Formats: sequence, structure tokens, C-alpha cells
Amino acid sequence: MTKERLFLFDTTLRDGAQTSGVDFSVHEKVVVAELLERLGVDYIEGGYPGANPTDSEFFSQKRTRKATFTAFGMTKRAGRSAANDPGLQEVLSASSDACCFVAKAWDYHVRVALGCSNEENLDSIFETVTAAVAAGKEAMIDCEHFFDGFKANPEYALDCARTAYHAGARWIVLCDTNGGTLPDEIFDIVTKVQEVVPGTHLGIHTHDDTGHAVANSLAAVEAGVRQIQGTLNGLGERCGNANLITLIPTLKLKPAYADRFEIGVSEAQLKEITAISHAFDEILNRSPDRQAPYVGETAFATKAGIHASAILKDPQTYEHVTPESVGNQRRVLVSDQAGKSNLLGELARVGIDVDKSDPRLDLLLAKVKEREAEGYAYEAADASFELLARRELGEVPRYFAVESFRVMVERRFNAIGDLVTVSEAVVKVDVDGEKRMSVSEGNGPVNALDMALRKDLGKYQSAIDGLELIDYKVRILNGGTGAVTRVLIESQDTVTHRRWFTIGVSSNIVDASFQALVDSITFALMKSDVA
Repeated sequence: MTKERLFLFDTTLRDGAQTSGVDFSVHEKVVVAELLERLGVDYIEGGYPGANPTDSEFFSQKRTRKATFTAFGMTKRAGRSAANDPGLQEVLSASSDACCFVAKAWDYHVRVALGCSNEENLDSIFETVTAAVAAGKEAMIDCEHFFDGFKANPEYALDCARTAYHAGARWIVLCDTNGGTLPDEIFDIVTKVQEVVPGTHLGIHTHDDTGHAVANSLAAVEAGVRQIQGTLNGLGERCGNANLITLIPTLKLKPAYADRFEIGVSEAQLKEITAISHAFDEILNRSPDRQAPYVGETAFATKAGIHASAILKDPQTYEHVTPESVGNQRRVLVSDQAGKSNLLGELARVGIDVDKSDPRLDLLLAKVKEREAEGYAYEAADASFELLARRELGEVPRYFAVESFRVMVERRFNAIGDLVTVSEAVVKVDVDGEKRMSVSEGNGPVNALDMALRKDLGKYQSAIDGLELIDYKVRILNGGTGAVTRVLIESQDTVTHRRWFTIGVSSNIVDASFQALVDSITFALMKSDVA
């Protein structure tokens, strides 16, 4: 039997960006888009071009290779044509494959928020979709407050969906904007909507205010929708959106869905979902949810006792899926072979080909576990992981050696009486037997160290001319002013546009930062053509 296709729509960079405390830069949006492509979602909604400088810059060029790059916007304003609405035209002119427009589907909001008639709102929906199709875009309408609107005035909510469909919208997305609808209500209402719009053109967008966002999405699929909207790790305003990191394994591994539907995520991509989830948390500079379904550190953990005894006999006794299928691992007596398999998969992902019988793999596996116990998190620092692996396998040349570094921070009044803080760093390195010392000032100790370290590397200098540090995150791992600190640095080569992440861990924040800086420069040299 041919399986039906379900389409995954990610709105992390738009709806997820409304999370309190989250503010993506353009660089971070690019990195998250790459994570989403790696995961295999069908649509990536990048933001609202024209609404702010960050989103406008992000949509200045196409940012996806396979996924449908989607711009978000609003339907045209009542009382003017689509051609004469600057906001709409900016969305249509963005470098995107598709446009998703929010439209009010609750007549209460049409009156209160838009201040127009129900008929004018329907006209805005129709003209907006028509204009998007004419511009060569795949058109979608997010029917905002659809379920509350349906309960209040079902005929008008259906009119909104019907109008968008007849205008040529590829998807009409039913939004539980306030997050208060329950699964049985979702199922019943979605079933009724299909009297005016076929399920193959319906999507679902849920919020987690009652803790039912994932359940509501699955109820909508059971009722007939074929597009699911959500975010990485359930990011989103208030209590968050439907969590794609939970939905994807459920759709892929549970027979109730896997036997009937197919999604764009392959088995190989599913095995990366834990690493992707954790990498995203590192970008947000927050700790991963240890008890998150499928991907949490304790998702497959069992304490000693009767459960552990049973798992040692047969893991299926207390595991609903295999941890390896989602890139996670069992926390009770993980076998050397299973650990080595995970390691081989990571090595293959970063382009390292090594025979599984190579005895150096055992040493590398032990080193990785030792480092993780110290606080390193290699899911978000591929460059540092690759360097560690290649060093253990004897493949990283000794480009330079740091003999010492010193950094000074001085707070004083300058010549005109302003209070300033100045950082100065001194770094001594050995480059092919030549001793070199560089001194630099910076905005802070890390910036000063970065500039001093990259100031003079002799014959390797030209290979790092395009290197720049573009992001820097600090995580305190165990509390207190003397705590162990994890530093994550994002670097970029302005010539090749390659970006990479490196990591350092120490009880001294400057030392942790320096570790990450050294890894960053070493990685840049390794990826260059320098001998």
C-alpha cells in the first residue's frame, strides 16, 4: 500500500523567535537553517522580511538548498489593493520559494484587531493568495485563532479556509493560536473543515499552553491534515509550539503512523536528531532538557535495580524504541560495540574514514567520554570533535605551539575623563622552531587574546587572513564564581564562508576561551591548503 506523504514545516526562526529571551542574529539564523536542512524538514520559515533589519537581511538571498524557503507576512490591509500594500510587496519580493500569510479566522479578532468587516477580511485573504501565486510563490494561509473562531462562528471560520483554497493556496493551516484546544476538539473540527478544503491542503499549527501541542498535532493528522508546523525543541511564545524533535521520531518509528505515512526525514537523518537538538540548545546558550522525549540525556536511562536487570537481559523490556534509532544512547551498561558504532557514525559525518577494527578507536572513545564528563559538549562543536578525533588518529599537523599567554584588564579614566576598561593580551607561540610574541588590545580579554593569537603565525598567516570570531557563548556548569565554565565559539572564514564551532572547558573562563580559540585557528589551518 502506498503511504501518504506528511510535510514538516519548521517555524523556529519565526514563531520560535518570539520566545522570551531569544533573539536570533543573522548568523544564528543561517546556522539554525543548516541544522534544519540536516534534519530534513520540508519547509523552513525564516522570518518576516520587512518587519526588522535581521529578517530583511536574512531574506536578501536564498538560504536553503533542499527545503522550501518560506517568508512570513500578513494579508493585505483592508481598503487598499495588494499592489499598493508595501508590507505585502516586500514579502513577495523576498528571496523565498513560498510565502505564509497570517489571516484572522475569528470574526471577533477581525472586528477588534483589524477593525474591518468580515467581507473585507475575506477579500484580503483572496487577493493576497492571488498576488502570491502570480508572483510565482507557493502560497499558504495561516488561519490564526481558527479553532476558537470555529467554536464562536463556524461558518465564518470555514469561509476563511474556503476562500484561501479557492484563491489557489497550496496550504491552509489551522492554528490553535491560544493553545487551549484539546485533542478531541481538534479531531472533530479538522474533520468538519474537510467539507470545504481537502486534507491534502490542510496544515496544523499548535501551541503547548495545555501541554497538548504534540498530541493535538497527531490528532489533526488522524483527522486528515497533511502538513505539520512546529519548532526545534518546542521553542515558541508563552509555553512553546509543537515540538518537531518529539513529533518526528513518533511519526517515523511508531507503527500507527510509520505504516501509513512517510516524511522527508530518512533513517540516517533520524539518527542525528539528538545531536541536532543539543546543538540547537547550545546556540540558544541553554542546557538541554535532560528528560526530553527521545533525545534527553535520561530518555533511555535506568537506575540500578529490577529495571536495570531486565534491560541487561533484553533492552525492549523498558525501551519503547531503540536509543540508537534517534542517535541517543542507553545509560545502563552501554556496550563497547554500541559506543563504538555511535563514534563511527560521528566520524563518518565529519568526513573521517576509519576501519571499525582500528584499536585507536577505543582510545578515542575513552577520551570523548572522559571529556564529556569534564563538561565538553561535542554535539555543538563539530570542529573541536574533529580535531580531537584526528589528533587521536595521528592526522593533525603541529602548526604552532602556544608557550604562554597573559591577559590584563585595566579600568581607568582616559585623557578626557571617561571611565574605560582596556584589555591587553600577550601570546608567545612556537612556529616551526621560531619563537614569536604578539601583543594586542581588545574590547575584552577574549577579543584581545583572539587578536594577539592571530597576529603573527609566520608562514601560516595568509591561511587565516579571512578568519573572524562571530559568536561567543559562556555556560556556567556547576554554579559559583569559581565554577567550571564551558565556552562555545563560532568562527567564520570570510573567503570560503565556512563556519565552525569550537569548545573549551575550564574553571578559568579565560583559559576555556583560549582553548576554543586555539581549536578554531587550528581547524582553519587544517581545512586550508597550507602544508
